[in-house]
Amino acid sequence: MIKVGDSLPALTLTEYSDVAGEGCSIGPNPVPLQQAAAGKTIALFAVPGAFTPTCSAQHVPGYLAQLDAFKAAGVDEVWCLSVNDPFVMGAWARDQKAAGQIRFLADGSAEFAKAMGLTLDLTAKGLGVRSNRYSALVKDGRVVTLNVEGAGKFEVSDAGTLLAQAKAA
Repeated sequence: MIKVGDSLPALTLTEYSDVAGEGCSIGPNPVPLQQAAAGKTIALFAVPGAFTPTCSAQHVPGYLAQLDAFKAAGVDEVWCLSVNDPFVMGAWARDQKAAGQIRFLADGSAEFAKAMGLTLDLTAKGLGVRSNRYSALVKDGRVVTLNVEGAGKFEVSDAGTLLAQAKAA
């Protein structure tokens, strides 16, 4: 499992863009993680799945409500990662009214979750391999804090916990 002090894996995830912009077309676009995190402080949180009850009712809304506080604490971007395709992540961002505020990054094949050593096997429930629920503060591509949830829990990866750590960092 990744630990404090480690660098993010040198992988590329995908982000759905609703509008064309600098280097991005409408639709799925690659996001090389090390390049995207370089020189930035990132509040990253990962969830088992888009549109799932805890993720939609508590996780994303908590980070969305605290965006200004994260910025005031020196966080440049907030990233939400899930083992879903970029189309689902884009739809979820729009549904949560978070598009353009939180980056919703798709880990469609669970490569990032596997590289982090933070997978959750939900095959028996028909959901395949997913990401554990966790949060991390990442500075210039290195993990500064890591909060991994126990099975079925939502106690340490919430926005309030990571915000307090960002303020202390």
